[in-house]
This record gives sequence, structure tokens and C-alpha cells, in this order.
Amino acid sequence: MNASAHPPESSSADLATQPAPQVRVLQPLRLGDPLRWLRAGWHDLMVARGIALFYGICFWLMAVVLGAVFRNLPQYTMSFVSGCFLVGPFLAMGLYEASRRREQGLPQSLGASLTCWDKHLGSMGMLVLVVMLLELLWGRASLVVFAVFFNTGMPSTAGVLKAIFNPQNWQFIAVYTVVGGIFAGLVFSTCVVSIPMILDRDTDAITAGIASIQVVAGRTGPMLVWGALIVLLVLGAMLLPWALGLLLVGPWLGHASWHAYRGSFTWQSPVPAPGN
Repeated sequence: MNASAHPPESSSADLATQPAPQVRVLQPLRLGDPLRWLRAGWHDLMVARGIALFYGICFWLMAVVLGAVFRNLPQYTMSFVSGCFLVGPFLAMGLYEASRRREQGLPQSLGASLTCWDKHLGSMGMLVLVVMLLELLWGRASLVVFAVFFNTGMPSTAGVLKAIFNPQNWQFIAVYTVVGGIFAGLVFSTCVVSIPMILDRDTDAITAGIASIQVVAGRTGPMLVWGALIVLLVLGAMLLPWALGLLLVGPWLGHASWHAYRGSFTWQSPVPAPGN
């Protein structure tokens, strides 16, 4: 039989040149690390100001339209929020790409940031579906809370604001805050580092989501600080006239979130078992 009919066996030298699989290792984090992420994100923003301005305008327009819908057509507010959850992760990935390119010494490109998700569409789509499902459950739970405390029907837009900020409704405020906090925590835990991981390592949505939850569960203190900083910065940006602060805060937090991911994990080759 002709020896060429059998495929040649891989030599040990060939196997040695193949890249070894890597495993993620959770990094130790300090309470001050979120401030370090913000500083690094600010440096990225200053390097790619044009890209940051583009994404800042996108976030700002979403906030302006959401405010207009809430004031004029409150019944469509949750539908628009669902659309924001659909578009937001793809916008955020563009900012992560800009930070990734700066980290690797690559030239900045708005086009690259706009199309970086096309190779990860399957994973991103699955993750967005999970986030939208959580958001829909959140909205349903909010309706149940309102139905329990307002048996005369759903209040108007002005009535909702009055109910939320009325100290006499402290029981409603407490329950509404707890329910909202639970779902906000689930969304935050699932997404805090999962999207940049999908971009960086091309992982599937389940693996990225589990890794993100692992960070929050294993490094709860620093991640609570990070979540609080995000809320404070976004609220502060939206309190400015016409929510103009989002032009800066939106891309700033996007760049900083890339550094939150990079600071949370390192990737190492697995240690061979004894005797191998």
C-alpha cells in the first residue's frame, strides 16, 4: 500500500507551535479600582474624541427621545426602553473596540467601531435577548407593584412621579425600590463585563454572562462601588439641562467599562497535570 495514502502524523514540534488553550483567572480587586478604570477611560476618550462625540450624541438622543415619550406617550415608555436595551449594547461595543485598539496600538477608526460586532452577532444577539427578557420581567413586576398599591388603576404620568416622590407612600416606595434593585442587579451582573469579553475573546453569550456574574459574586465590594459610580454619573449627567451631560458621561463610562473587564480577568495557559 502506498504510504502517501495515510495522513502524516503531527510531530511534537508541530504540536508545540499550536496555541495552547487559555483559561480565565479572576483578578483581585480593590475598592479604589473603579476610580482607576474611570481614569483610564478618560484617557481613551481624550485620544479618540471624535469617536467619543459620535457615541455621546447617540446616547444623548436616546435619553432625549425617552424623556419625550415618557412625558407625552407614557404607555409607550417601556417599548422604547426595550429598544434602548436592544441598541445600547451594540453602541457600547463600539466604545470597547476603540479602547481595545488603543491598548493594542492600532489606529482609531469610527468605521471599525461601528462594525466590530458583525463577527460576534450570534453571541451578542443571545445576550441582548437575555437582557430584554429581564427588562420585560422587570416591567411586568413593576406593573404588579402598582396594581397592589393603586387599586384604582394605573396613575397618570404626573401621578406616577407624585407617587414615587411622596413620603406618605413609603411602603410602595420600599417595595418598588427592592423589586427594581433586584432586576437592576441581575442586568448589571449579567452585562458588566460580558460584552467586552465577547469582543475580546469571541466567547459565547452563556460563557460571558456566567463570567460576568462570577466577577460580581467574587468581587462584590469593588463591583458595588463601580455600579454606584455608574448610577451617580448617569443621574448627574441627566440632571443637567437637556441631559447634555450624557454627551460626555456616556462614552466615558463605555471606555471605562473596557478597563473594568481588563482589570477583572487575566488569561493563562492551563497548568499541565502531574506526569504529563
